Amino acid sequence: MMLRLWRNAFVSESGGEPCCLVGWFAFAGLTQTFPKMVSSTEYGSHTWELSLTVDHQHEGVQKEQVLHVTGDLHVGGLMLKLVEKIKIAQDWSDYAFWWEQKKCWLLKTHWTLDKYGVQADAKLIFTAQHKMLRLRLPNMKTVRLKVSFSSMVFRAVSDICKILNIRRSEELSLLKQSEGTLKKKKKKDKNSKEPATEDILNLSNSPVSSGLPANAGLYSKTMTPVYDPVSGSPASSTITWFSDGSLTEQNCSILALSYSTCSPEMLAEMYQPRTLADKAKLNAGWLDSSRSLMEQGVGEEDLLLLRFKYYTFFDLNPKYDAVRINQLYEQARWAILLEEIDCTEEEMLIFAALQYHVSKLSLSSETQDSICEAEVDEVEAALSNLEVTLEGGNKSNILEDITDIPKLADNLKLVRPKKLALKAIKTYWFVFRDTSISYFKNKESAQGEPVEKLNLKGCEVVPDVNVAAKKFGIKLLIPVADGMNEVYLRCDNEDQYARWMAACVLASKGKTMADSSYQLEVQKILSFLQMKNWTMSSQAASEPENVDMKPECFVSPRYTKKFKSKQLIARILEAHQNVSQMSLVEAKLRFIQAWQSLPEFGLSYYVVRFKGSKKDDVLGVSYNRLIRIDMATGDPITTWRFSNMKQWNVNWEIRQVAIEFDQNVSIAFTCLSADCKIIHEYIGGYIFLSTRSKDHNETLDEELFHKLTGGQE
Repeated sequence: MMLRLWRNAFVSESGGEPCCLVGWFAFAGLTQTFPKMVSSTEYGSHTWELSLTVDHQHEGVQKEQVLHVTGDLHVGGLMLKLVEKIKIAQDWSDYAFWWEQKKCWLLKTHWTLDKYGVQADAKLIFTAQHKMLRLRLPNMKTVRLKVSFSSMVFRAVSDICKILNIRRSEELSLLKQSEGTLKKKKKKDKNSKEPATEDILNLSNSPVSSGLPANAGLYSKTMTPVYDPVSGSPASSTITWFSDGSLTEQNCSILALSYSTCSPEMLAEMYQPRTLADKAKLNAGWLDSSRSLMEQGVGEEDLLLLRFKYYTFFDLNPKYDAVRINQLYEQARWAILLEEIDCTEEEMLIFAALQYHVSKLSLSSETQDSICEAEVDEVEAALSNLEVTLEGGNKSNILEDITDIPKLADNLKLVRPKKLALKAIKTYWFVFRDTSISYFKNKESAQGEPVEKLNLKGCEVVPDVNVAAKKFGIKLLIPVADGMNEVYLRCDNEDQYARWMAACVLASKGKTMADSSYQLEVQKILSFLQMKNWTMSSQAASEPENVDMKPECFVSPRYTKKFKSKQLIARILEAHQNVSQMSLVEAKLRFIQAWQSLPEFGLSYYVVRFKGSKKDDVLGVSYNRLIRIDMATGDPITTWRFSNMKQWNVNWEIRQVAIEFDQNVSIAFTCLSADCKIIHEYIGGYIFLSTRSKDHNETLDEELFHKLTGGQE
């Protein structure tokens, strides 16, 4: 640059060659290094060389190209000059420039090189924006499809879900397996990247996958894809509405039906978390939804996991969500098998029985035939759905819900754990009103002052149930100034437990029994208890010898070590009696509901260090709250509800998340097991999802999502 300025300074006013320039350089001793001079009109005084790499597959055409450009040349003009120079006849519409050093795309073609800051040392690659990517789905099947590597991950996931026929794409995201979860596998497969026998479903011919706009029929309200209400399989006449032919009936059945293929050997090779710190590793690899795949180091043909990230499954409809329900069921199934979430032995047997039932129905010829032969009257189905939508499915009096808030009153046992002593159990008269529980010495003293009043808003509600032992307990962890106040309630029977448990769950969310969801919650709890309440029939007792079942496919390794195979078969068949009449979709939905009822459901764990603390803790992030958990004991220390949150922000310099709540409560922490951006996005994502409504014409406010989750790093 200095040489150019000196050269211009010696150019004569007439525009000729520089006067006395050679003599000046000879005087300066630079004649040996200065190249042959060219006229200023040949390239212009502001022209410089830019090296470009063209990512193409044409042999005989050089990939490295050099163009003479100026800083005021816009990116679109640079593309034109490059294409004209290489003279390859092909469609370049999907190509864009990738700036290797800055790890960013130059997508604003009207911007100039100066505005982007591109200089002569920049390494620009002219490459396709849509590239092949391998995705492992929740059912452990791997699909291969073209994905936009230049779009934000949020948009890329939306396009992927359109290809796979999964509604509500905002609930899912892409996960890169962290090194900690791959160690076990790497030791066994040092020399092989991927098993040679892996069956990959190729969906690369999809229009969306190829970078073309999706057919509007995908979410069309007048031509909605319909599924068989019994089998949950897509009606053959509606397959093409979804994916413009990319997802054939065979491929759709692979995604919508569940085939149990796991084995003890397969489970042994997979990562199984043992501690809370291990569970935190599972959530370390979520990609940033506000950046592109390429910006986050994802390359062509890389393997990523597609998973449900946010545990708020909105508007699940068996008529339209065969693939979504099956993938959700599969994610829940693997979480149980790999012990990513804890459950009791009784609950494990329920999950095993439901898996066995789903597996039987999925393999039956009747279900297979329904995929090919099911024909549904689309107009009738659409009208039926409209009728349900308009009626709302709930005929309760809305005014009554508002004005008449019910209450519960019963004799319950109160259990208070005491240090260095046995638990103190005593019967009191309990009254549940609004979101509070008051208890009295007896029913007659209920008109006076209670012994104690417990406000359940923001508390943790944990079931403590063993149906076989007739134990129906409710564990309440109520936030107080110095931590959590622990209270146990014991109910006498299933009905009493269901009513009080449902009331506690709603109260923890700030809702009363007047809420329309109260009766639904009661029914859900009762149905789950009913599944647990089985008796061994004579037929089931005689079946274990004759049943072709691999019980190790349906329970976690802990139980295969605890029981013999015949014992497990007998107990699974025993539990199966209560679910044997369910349809395929009903069984999957019951499994999902049972998963949702587990105390740890929906918690994503991270190892953090709170400001002012000298030791590490675990932070549990849920759809409505944050929980500080003692890493050593696993006990919750404090709970903070999103409903009480005033604001949250991130200090990007020190990577610290700061949150302010009502009543002048504020917390700050640094994340040790993952980037703090992941927790920031989790909080904003859950708040974004809470704004959704059941308006079928609703379009996602992508701008609001990025405003809540993106941050300003």
